[in-house]
Amino acid sequence: MQKFGGTSLATAELRGKAVARIKEALDCGYHPVVVVSAMGRYGAPYATDTLLALAREIYPEINPREQDLLLSCGELISTVIMVQTLRLHGVEARAFAGGMAGIITDSNFGDAHIIEVNPEKIINCLQQKQVAVVAGFQGLTQEGEVTTLGRGGSDTTAAALGVALAAEVVEIYTDVNGVMTTDPNLVPEAKLLKVMTYEEVCEMAHLGAKVIHPRAVEIAMRGRIPLKIRSIYSDQEGTLITDVYPTRPGLELKSDRMVTGLAHIPDLAQFDLACPEDVNASGKALEVFTSLAEAGISIDMIQVTPEQIVFTVSESLYDRTFSVLEKTGLPFKAAKGFAKVAIVGAGIRGVPGVMARVVEGLYKARVPLFQTADSHTNIACLVKKEDMIKALRALHEEFGLDDLKEGSEEPNILGKQIP
Repeated sequence: MQKFGGTSLATAELRGKAVARIKEALDCGYHPVVVVSAMGRYGAPYATDTLLALAREIYPEINPREQDLLLSCGELISTVIMVQTLRLHGVEARAFAGGMAGIITDSNFGDAHIIEVNPEKIINCLQQKQVAVVAGFQGLTQEGEVTTLGRGGSDTTAAALGVALAAEVVEIYTDVNGVMTTDPNLVPEAKLLKVMTYEEVCEMAHLGAKVIHPRAVEIAMRGRIPLKIRSIYSDQEGTLITDVYPTRPGLELKSDRMVTGLAHIPDLAQFDLACPEDVNASGKALEVFTSLAEAGISIDMIQVTPEQIVFTVSESLYDRTFSVLEKTGLPFKAAKGFAKVAIVGAGIRGVPGVMARVVEGLYKARVPLFQTADSHTNIACLVKKEDMIKALRALHEEFGLDDLKEGSEEPNILGKQIP
């Protein structure tokens, strides 16, 4: 499976680079299936956001069913253009809409979930020695309605088809070299990660990293299909995402690494409710969380004691959350201007002293800590937004990610070496 994002298809030159990757796979004896996104970003004539803006110029509200019909067009255009480009370079190919490729979804327009994949037409195409080019981001309901898969939908398409076809690897081509230890725009010392586990990538994606959508990773993990994040612009091997780290010396960054990387989410608000009565006996916890749910407010970093409820929301939900909490009658404090910074790594599970090192790193950088949350593979810290970059750099240094050495050899776990 090879997935090419919209920025990888925006020009004839970039489409030529994509064709080169496809031909490399063919030369290695593979039968590639290609998934494409809509070409370009907002402003480009066929980009998803451009199509949406065009419809809203006429009438601002769009029925979700019609919106999905419209948004599916960008990927269809990319699919046909990619087939034409492959033919130009002497490669026979056939185009498929998502539904034609067997992507069956529920009827949740705008954020549909794949419930079944029937890849018979794709298999038939491959048997005829043609490259199958599939429109990402879309599918069909069992009633034949066109749906879209939401953010990261083309990644999800590639992962789902990869599992259904028992692919040897799903390659995700993008405009970065792979998954970095953190955002290199904020921390110049960030390093490329050669190998990661599915769990680590999911955690980083949920915590703000934008290289791949967590839903795609979860699908690949269930099907045990390796993922590889690569750049369309370079020949670097990128990041391999699989079950476990390879065991041969020199193939991984550090076999005993505790923290794999850092993620961040800016623009958060914190709410702190004081509860004069025990929240369990009074039912106030139930009232608060039910009211927030009914208002469609997603909350994070939740902490509950008998006397207190603390959580965060996106700043975009601040006013709505404030109004909901006022109706509970509980006294509360609310503040904007926060960010979440998190360390991620399978190596922190069950290891004493990790939190002490987090606090030490922030203390040395003079970054105040306002709240924490954790799981088996991450520790998240709430800091002031103006301290976010300082916190990332401090933790990057504290856990030795500045000095991480990138492996020089790619683990050959796939049977054939992927170019």
